[in-house]
Amino acid sequence: QVQLVESGGGLVQPGGSLRLSCAASGFTFSRYVMSWYRQAPGKERELVAAITSAGGSINYADSVKGRFTISRDNAKNTVYLQMNSLKPEDTAVYYCNAVHPTSIYVYWGQGTQVTVSS
Repeated sequence: QVQLVESGGGLVQPGGSLRLSCAASGFTFSRYVMSWYRQAPGKERELVAAITSAGGSINYADSVKGRFTISRDNAKNTVYLQMNSLKPEDTAVYYCNAVHPTSIYVYWGQGTQVTVSS
């Protein structure tokens, strides 16, 4: 059974930091491109960051460049999102996503809420 379980969300003040984790199981994690998406109320889901299977290629949304860092540990089947200098506009539900290189298989986590507010 495929599972992506996010954790690490919560309430943080502007300028603060959070580290999200996504623990994967039920598929060959090391073969998949892993991404973080987010969806704010009333808005479409958007890509935040993506990392290829071996970590050789990483992409970020312009809105988070220089503040967020995506990483993965294939030995632990886990992908991370380190979020620094958080802003109120980063408030959203953050989702973990896994895509097979052929794009045949796509998996989503249940999401974790991140709220940036004073």
